[in-house]
Amino acid sequence: MSRILDQRILLLVISFSASVQSTKVLSKWKKCGDPECEKAMSRVQAITDYLGPDCRYLNFKTGEEIMVYSKLSRENENLWTGSKGKDFGYFPRDAVKVEETFIGEEVEVLTKETDFLCLHEDKYVFE
Repeated sequence: MSRILDQRILLLVISFSASVQSTKVLSKWKKCGDPECEKAMSRVQAITDYLGPDCRYLNFKTGEEIMVYSKLSRENENLWTGSKGKDFGYFPRDAVKVEETFIGEEVEVLTKETDFLCLHEDKYVFE
């Protein structure tokens, strides 16, 4: 019985540490195509397979197309945000190549806490 309790406590600790990681702010600033970050900035194509470290990241295979909506700036310029079908999340900019640009000028805005939460079935998951 004690062993089962120890395993449950361990799972709880692992779950808690994963939830803390998945709400970590990745940058205070981001660049977008408009102040509300609603316009697509560009269309890119994956040049490598990518599997993100947690639910905030967009997973994709080589050759898939992704619409880019924002790019983290200042502290973490390597991460962009985009969508592929119904999936949305962060991915490294060096995993894609730009196919088409839709905007002329980028706007830098502050990020929000909700930018770094997981989106499951059209609902934010507050860890």
